[in-house]
Amino acid sequence: MELVFLTALGIGGATVAGALLGFVFKNISHRFSDLVLSFAAGVMLCAAIIGLILPSIEYGGGKDGIWMSIVGIFCGALSLNLLDKITPHLHSMAGVEHEAHPENTKRLNKVLLFVMAIGIHNLPEGIAAGVGFGTENIGQAMSIAVGIALQNVPEGMVIIAPMLAAGMSPWRTFWCALATGLIEVVGTLLGYFAVTISTAILPFVLAFAGGTMMYIISDEIIPETHHGDEDWATYALLVGFCTMLVMAYYME
Repeated sequence: MELVFLTALGIGGATVAGALLGFVFKNISHRFSDLVLSFAAGVMLCAAIIGLILPSIEYGGGKDGIWMSIVGIFCGALSLNLLDKITPHLHSMAGVEHEAHPENTKRLNKVLLFVMAIGIHNLPEGIAAGVGFGTENIGQAMSIAVGIALQNVPEGMVIIAPMLAAGMSPWRTFWCALATGLIEVVGTLLGYFAVTISTAILPFVLAFAGGTMMYIISDEIIPETHHGDEDWATYALLVGFCTMLVMAYYME
């Protein structure tokens, strides 16, 4: 339990760390943040497959349980798809940042809505990390947590500039960023307790968490990092995937 709690704090803390970097490097280039996001996408993709979806099939009984895993994957993706209908997408951040202005209250509200959307999307990410510990495979659980934490650093960085540009005070900006990280801590604990209460739901919940992560990668991160013909973003994703592949192999 202590390890789960410390991991939850680490995942949430990664968002805060990214926010602090956002204060220091207000004009950080999109290429750098996109590079980190692409690498994180590769890590998350590998973690979702090896740490969540394959264990879901295994705990579901192999061939007999694969359909439950498929249902879980689609339910996870659909849940975030519904959230996207009522909240902004991650790849709308560039537009928000350019439109933000201290004298425009509507634009400030738009920035706050976007920050709220990040917080909402952080909940299933945290749940995915917590569910990973339900497999009792600490290596796989930590690989999932590492992937999510890596993605949280640039995410924390990119939410700072729009809020400051919209006229929000530095302290209020920091507290908003902290709130998005705390949501992930709550999600991690919820995911862990859900599978410890009833192991019968473990195959479905694992697949559900894997589906949410794959949806985030495909719908949020990849469009954000591919503004044009940037092959380096694809290779950064592959490097991230292979890095997590090696980690997962040696952490077994």
